[in-house]
Amino acid sequence: MATALAGTLSALLAPAAAHAAPAGCRTVTTAALDAEQARLQDTRTAAFTERSGLDDLLRGFPAALCAARNANRAERVVDAWGRALWQAGVDRAQGRRPHGELPALDDRPLYWTRLAMTVQLARWEPRFDVDRAGLRARFEDASRGLDDGFGNARQVRRIFVSGFDPYGLDSEPRRANPAGAAVLQLHGQRITLADGSTAEVRAVVLPVRYGDFDDGIVERAFGPHLRPGRQSADLITSISQGYPGKFTLEAWAGRARSADPATDNVRALSGGTTRHPVDAPGLADGPQFIRTTLPTDAMTAVQQPYPVLLNTPVTEIPAGATEPVVRPDGPTPGSRAVAGGGGGYLSNEVAYRSNRLRLDLAPELPGGHLHTPVLTGLPAQQDQVTSPEFENNEAAISGEVRAIIGSATL
Repeated sequence: MATALAGTLSALLAPAAAHAAPAGCRTVTTAALDAEQARLQDTRTAAFTERSGLDDLLRGFPAALCAARNANRAERVVDAWGRALWQAGVDRAQGRRPHGELPALDDRPLYWTRLAMTVQLARWEPRFDVDRAGLRARFEDASRGLDDGFGNARQVRRIFVSGFDPYGLDSEPRRANPAGAAVLQLHGQRITLADGSTAEVRAVVLPVRYGDFDDGIVERAFGPHLRPGRQSADLITSISQGYPGKFTLEAWAGRARSADPATDNVRALSGGTTRHPVDAPGLADGPQFIRTTLPTDAMTAVQQPYPVLLNTPVTEIPAGATEPVVRPDGPTPGSRAVAGGGGGYLSNEVAYRSNRLRLDLAPELPGGHLHTPVLTGLPAQQDQVTSPEFENNEAAISGEVRAIIGSATL
């Protein structure tokens, strides 16, 4: 499979890098941009591509699109370039690709380069009909690792994890997400577990967008690793950024969205509040709360450099009541979920969705959610995007994520 993929990438990528766009290929600058893409107008965002060594992908993608002669070929182009971007981000994070002036571990180059390439895709005007939304979805999935699975090695355990894009970018466009950085560093790596066995880790980086969750990206990401077969995992966990100064393992994931007025990366609201929680569109039947089955005793034994805690509170509307109540030790029978330990935002939802699917497909499998500390250390000078403190904090969080996962006994 790896050889075939390399051949496909070579055929689709090399010509685009070597040749200009074909005569008559058109692009437009009037394509409507969503709120996330529009943040590229902040000139600081370009630094994450230009100073990371990923600018070759941004230069070559338009010509590759223009070389497509039909809709089927266009699908192959976006698949191949999405995979190439994902692999470049992973290789960069793991020191196998020149990483420019920015630190290798930085997750922001992958995020901003992907976003810029989606703008290039939106501006492309082919001479044939295409499903633009479908092409964008294919590119997103491929560039987030959704079709990059486990290898074929025997006697190796399998751990599947997910991280997230940066978020909160309206107030601070330089933000990173340590969960994304950590899983990029882990993807494809083999680690030694507490019982001495070897495990291979595979990862995806998910968008901070309600619409993608509505369209099933979590189920597409986790499903192949929960069903029996060569891609099945021995443990799953979603990972996101959480609270200052500590890691938390969330004891409970809640079914509801309740984070409004907080918005996602395209400034969309969930439609749910603490007083009026809602279920996500398209969410299959399931319990109001799902308890983690991760080996939390072993994982909370890791305490350096940040403490690791089991987080047991939830917010619920008790049976027969109308007002939300915080329960420090978990939900009560018959209650309506308002928020899990991770709140009522997408970090809670990825935990709920992945573990609801786990209950259907692999109920004995360990699964849950890990929150990292908040990543701090951005320089006060607004024209600077990194600092030694920022880089040291990101490395410390990523290193401890690896240690926490490695503490598991399967």
